[in-house]
Amino acid sequence: MLEFMNQTGIFGTRAPLFMDLVSVIVALLPFLMLGIIALAKKKKYKLHALFQAILYVISVLVLTFFEIGVRFVGGFKSFMEGSGVGHDYAIIVLIFHIMISVMTLIIWTTTLFMAKKQLQLNKHKKAGWLTFLGVLMTTLTGMWVYLILFVY
Repeated sequence: MLEFMNQTGIFGTRAPLFMDLVSVIVALLPFLMLGIIALAKKKKYKLHALFQAILYVISVLVLTFFEIGVRFVGGFKSFMEGSGVGHDYAIIVLIFHIMISVMTLIIWTTTLFMAKKQLQLNKHKKAGWLTFLGVLMTTLTGMWVYLILFVY
């Protein structure tokens, strides 16, 4: 059933198809989030909340799909086999990316719950921008990991 995940990707790199698909979605996240933030700036709070929740759920589902795919194709070790980058360097970058990703998920989750409880608007706005920064950093470090594992 999951054999399609290991098919050749769409970018012409060593990456499997699932990794390319996840990469496209993650690359779009900051732009989608900026659009959702714009809804709040236009005082369309219900749409902002709805789309933010939808984006969060989609992101968690994509993360789950990604984790299943990584396990299915053999994990980091199998990805490193074709890389010309040193193992220690790649591990450091990967750990940095994972730390940012996990912190972002925690902050994003907290921000959503904080909004649900209708706590102070200023705190929510700050947490929202911190979430956006985390998503942006997750995207950038994810691209860095992708380059290390599948391009160089």
